[in-house]
Amino acid sequence: MLSNKIISFIHQLKFPFPLVEGIEILYPFSDNAVMKICSTFYQKYYADNKKRSLIIGINPGRFGAGVTGIPFTDPIRLKENCGISHAWPLKQELSSVFIYEMINAYGDVEKFYNDFYVTAVSPLGFIQHNRNLNYYDNRALQTIIKPFVVDCLEKQIAFGMNTDKAFCLGDGKNFSYLSRLNEEYQFFKQIIPLSHPRFIMQYKLKKKQDYIKKYIDELTRS
Repeated sequence: MLSNKIISFIHQLKFPFPLVEGIEILYPFSDNAVMKICSTFYQKYYADNKKRSLIIGINPGRFGAGVTGIPFTDPIRLKENCGISHAWPLKQELSSVFIYEMINAYGDVEKFYNDFYVTAVSPLGFIQHNRNLNYYDNRALQTIIKPFVVDCLEKQIAFGMNTDKAFCLGDGKNFSYLSRLNEEYQFFKQIIPLSHPRFIMQYKLKKKQDYIKKYIDELTRS
């Protein structure tokens, strides 16, 4: 089943190269509680062999996937939307707020995760000076992670994912990087860019509903 493949992939995630000085890996999966929650989540929503389309973010941040291990899912959404109990403080992460409002507009959590698998260009996050670091904001890091990114994408696609199209969260640098990789490795026939949830919540909050509609339009376009 897909759930078993995802859980095995997460369990084996390791960054195999020396990092740039001053940059640390955000690795929540060494915590048994995180792995237990991830197993519960993926067994709940991915216990089948249905093909799904990938939604690909940048890399995990400290307050969402960096806590729960689940992309764009903070402790509040994990409990209230996914119905999965845990012991973490109920703190929110802005991207997660947007994503789950969009999921509600799509239909519900079950319907959304039945159609999509959410991951990131780098499934592991990065910390510099105690702050989140996007992989593309450090040129040396961007170069170092390429083999890791390619390997992770190939393994996840091999789960049986839809390769006709994928969706990229981040229509600037993340889309450019992923597009260049796709030109080289031909992962997908088409990659569709969407504005990143954090950008929307920080800079375009008044137009949030317009962006939710844009997401739904693109995700449901045949």
